[in-house]
Amino acid sequence: MKLRYAAVGTGHRVEMYTDAMLGPHADSAELVALLDPNPARLAHYAAAVAASGADSPATASPDALESVIARHRLDRVIIASPDHSHAELVVRALDAGADVVVEKPLTIDAAGVRSIAEAVERTGRNVTVTFNYRYSPRNSALKRLIASGAIGRVTSIAFEWVLDTAHGADYFRRWHREKVNSGGLAVHKASHHFDLVGWWLDDDPVRVFASGGLRFYGDENARARGLGPRPSRGTNDGPRDPFSLDLRDDPRHRALYLDAEQHDGYLRDRDVFDPGITIEDNLAVIADFAGGATLSYSLNAHSPWEGYRVAVNGTEGRAELEVVERAAVLVDAGGRLVLDPSAVADEFGDGVGSARRRGERLVLQRHWEPARDVPIEAGNGAHGGGDALMLADVFRGSADDPLGRPADWRDGVRAVSIGIAVNDSLESGAPVAVASLGLDVPTEAAR
Repeated sequence: MKLRYAAVGTGHRVEMYTDAMLGPHADSAELVALLDPNPARLAHYAAAVAASGADSPATASPDALESVIARHRLDRVIIASPDHSHAELVVRALDAGADVVVEKPLTIDAAGVRSIAEAVERTGRNVTVTFNYRYSPRNSALKRLIASGAIGRVTSIAFEWVLDTAHGADYFRRWHREKVNSGGLAVHKASHHFDLVGWWLDDDPVRVFASGGLRFYGDENARARGLGPRPSRGTNDGPRDPFSLDLRDDPRHRALYLDAEQHDGYLRDRDVFDPGITIEDNLAVIADFAGGATLSYSLNAHSPWEGYRVAVNGTEGRAELEVVERAAVLVDAGGRLVLDPSAVADEFGDGVGSARRRGERLVLQRHWEPARDVPIEAGNGAHGGGDALMLADVFRGSADDPLGRPADWRDGVRAVSIGIAVNDSLESGAPVAVASLGLDVPTEAAR
């Protein structure tokens, strides 16, 4: 059975879904409509659909969501708009009679959680949250290892995630830089990571304490380091800067943002050392879970390399996962970023002679035993192959998955509840009980 879809939000992220519906999942999904307030972005994707040979989709503003659902008899709506709009759009789609597929995070605050919970109860419809990191083979391997009992009952998890100065900086150029839009990295980015922990443990957070701040990006930090005057945006004809993004360098960036800004004034390439940035670039979080385990989590958004390390301690031993997604961010003689150092190993020394190499490793060490490597299945494509597996579940439905990777709205709530509590804790300087947030959602044990 082919389901009829609309996509709301036509920035770069929606391309993953449109490509899937026009390609490998065309027999199960039909892209019927695109909604966005910006006509240039709508035209870009409508042209891409037409070029594929598929029927041209209807286009409209998100204000017309209900009428589009009714007129085109839509089954599902994909929401890939800015985070602050998720809750309203989810609720409107459910009430109009469509199921929802929503990008993480589910929403950015407790009010959004409550409105979605009420809409699900009122309509009985389904909300899928696309947590693609669950599907990465390395993260699935750690899930299997914990579930096997090899390390016994989990007592604590140490989780460090570092974003490099290509990826991390990008959150400080875009709408994400204002917490009112994104909930900050504790919600927008770390909801991925908090979801992994809840999924690995099959458990819910109960108390959160956080510390952090804007310590690298922003105008005050730039002045403190003596960076001097800077252009307000990266698309300019002056000298190149590795922290600047020139939208003219990438045809997709040009089409979706530079050529589209005349319609709504949205600038995709603002300087990361601007005033007015209200999100943190360094976070440290302690979260207690109902089953007794404690998470120690840290996020850094200005690292010279990108990846993550997870150590899971249990009553029978310890599991360690290390992932190097990018070994370095380098700059060539023209001031351009080089994001695949392996291609320029001779010039930059990030090949055979480098102390850090791209890759992943999962190690198990039980008490009184030597450490051993745990095999990780090879994956192809984005997020270690996770995107393709997740999209198959989204568009074709999932068989009974022993790992429980498909995520619904309750999983989305569990993930954002830590981030929402982080923001409360950062404001108050005190621990926050998750129950005090008023997120009236069943716990894992009650599901």
